[in-house]
Amino acid sequence: MKRVLLMIPMLAMAFLLYRCGAFVGTLDIKQNPHPKMRYDITITIEGAPGPFDAVGGFMQYEVANKQCVPLTGGPMNPMRIPPLAHPPIDFKRVSDNVYTGTVYADYFLDEDYFGEGMCHWSLMSATARLKVMNRTFAPYLLPDELFSQKPVTAYFTRDEYLHNNVGYSSTGERDRSVFPSDQQQGLFSITLVAKEHLP
Repeated sequence: MKRVLLMIPMLAMAFLLYRCGAFVGTLDIKQNPHPKMRYDITITIEGAPGPFDAVGGFMQYEVANKQCVPLTGGPMNPMRIPPLAHPPIDFKRVSDNVYTGTVYADYFLDEDYFGEGMCHWSLMSATARLKVMNRTFAPYLLPDELFSQKPVTAYFTRDEYLHNNVGYSSTGERDRSVFPSDQQQGLFSITLVAKEHLP
């Protein structure tokens, strides 16, 4: 999977604000008071050139069934834009290179927001955010990776860490072999693994 540099220009940011704010800002979204689908996520950092200034993260939720959302965009360009929400993940430091946090796959209650039928919230990803100066390292778990509880490792170059004056985010590379041979010794890794929390 190609490394993604999440450099968001103003136009894209405006779209994101529209997409997130057009509905979510006016919706009465209720958090599930008794979530049952809890997964504890462990972050393990190997070989980083130094510490991180902050470690956090977020869950990305989206209404999965667009049919519950009214059409927007007018008759020439009708579209259904599903609401998004990004509840935070609070990661706590366990040791110099290990952090743990909790994700819920049933974080929100499903509701009929628009009179078009029940809207069903779905967890789309769980993303960690490790910051050093202006640089953010953002490995993630997709739903099948979360539920299968298998570790997922993302690789980054040490140069990305050391040259941190440029503000951008990188999701890393999941296939170490994509890096040329002269960079192999200059990599570090961030591994995410989820474990279902059983009562």
